[in-house]
Amino acid sequence: MKYRKLGKTGFKVSEVSYGGWAIGGSWGPVDDERSKEALQTALDNGINFFDTADVYGDGHSEKLIGEMNQKTDQEIYIATKAGRRLDPHVAKGYNRENLRRFVKRSLKNLQLDKIDLLQLHCPPDEVFNDKEVFEALDEMVVDGMIANYGVSVEKVSQALKALEYDNLATIQIIYNMFRHKPADELFDKAKEKNVGIICRVPLASGLLTGKFDKDSTFAEDDHRNFNRDGEAFDKGETFAGVDFKQGLKAVEELRKIKPEGLTMAQFALKWILMNDAVSCVIPGGKKPWQVEDNIAASEAEDLSDEVMDEVDRIYDEYIRDSVHHLW
Repeated sequence: MKYRKLGKTGFKVSEVSYGGWAIGGSWGPVDDERSKEALQTALDNGINFFDTADVYGDGHSEKLIGEMNQKTDQEIYIATKAGRRLDPHVAKGYNRENLRRFVKRSLKNLQLDKIDLLQLHCPPDEVFNDKEVFEALDEMVVDGMIANYGVSVEKVSQALKALEYDNLATIQIIYNMFRHKPADELFDKAKEKNVGIICRVPLASGLLTGKFDKDSTFAEDDHRNFNRDGEAFDKGETFAGVDFKQGLKAVEELRKIKPEGLTMAQFALKWILMNDAVSCVIPGGKKPWQVEDNIAASEAEDLSDEVMDEVDRIYDEYIRDSVHHLW
């Protein structure tokens, strides 16, 4: 495993880290014992950064990661998110009182005295213009509730606004073979500000693994079934906002240029890691073998310029017009 600096946190984190959404819920059936095995596999193979949120399984993902942390002597870093518990999820809910309440609940779930990294969880646009929200985060750092804070965003425009806050440590954003805009407009500016980049949805909700076809179906409680058009939350979180059938066409083109010896998932993860502005990528993994497959991307050989250019061509031909302007 290779490690990279995570922005202003100063943490050296595994470039392939762990995303905890799937073990919480909304990804079909989940088995806690298998999830624990997956978490242990991550630890055993050098992953030291675990990302979760208070709404993943209503805190269930946090609890599983907190339990794992209590049982290991390894030094790990835990990031969680706050804000999506608001109902309705509106900007005025992002205030000092609510954020502190959410953080106290997460501290309990995670069995921690201090959270290594707290991220605002894809808040509405107006939140990024509200200095009081970020002052509330500064207060929690001073009070010892959190060590660092960042934002998880849907849109590049939100990330660029967040960069205006001097104490912002990280930005979490969707970046993958089907979502190129962050590299075009954000990454260089983040590097200048020493802000870490955490890449989520790296496999486009599994679409980039190449394991689906036009007849694939998903469980009723899987967001890939119920959120394709944004019925529950931003549609960009599901298949990176790409039309499923169109995405399948692009995946077949990507399969043709995949280097030998890599799985499609490893190819997709390595493509992300080719950008040195990226601090880490956080694929999920409900099963140990999935975690092992993801981790192998860290040691894979760099992709050639020719392959990188071909990925750009495929994006331009199959994907760009439908997603680039939206996020």
